[in-house]
Amino acid sequence: MSNTPHELHEEFPAKAETIAALRSADEHFRKLADSYHDVNRALHRAETRIEAISEEEEQRLRRLRLSLKDQIARALA
Repeated sequence: MSNTPHELHEEFPAKAETIAALRSADEHFRKLADSYHDVNRALHRAETRIEAISEEEEQRLRRLRLSLKDQIARALA
C-alpha cells in the first residue's frame, strides 16, 4: 500500500468502484486520473524533499491538483 497522501481512493473512498469503472470505460476520465496521480506524486516528492522544486512550482502543482480533483469530483457526481 502506498504512503503517498491524497490518492484518489483516499479522497473519494465511497467512489472506489466508480473510479475503477470510469478509468476502464472513459478515456477522458482516465487522463484526468492519470494526471492527478502524476501531479500528486510530484508534490509528494517535493514535500518529502526527495526532489527539490521552487516554492512557486510547488504552489502551481497544488493548484493543478485541486483543479484536477474538482474535475474528477464533477465526473463522479
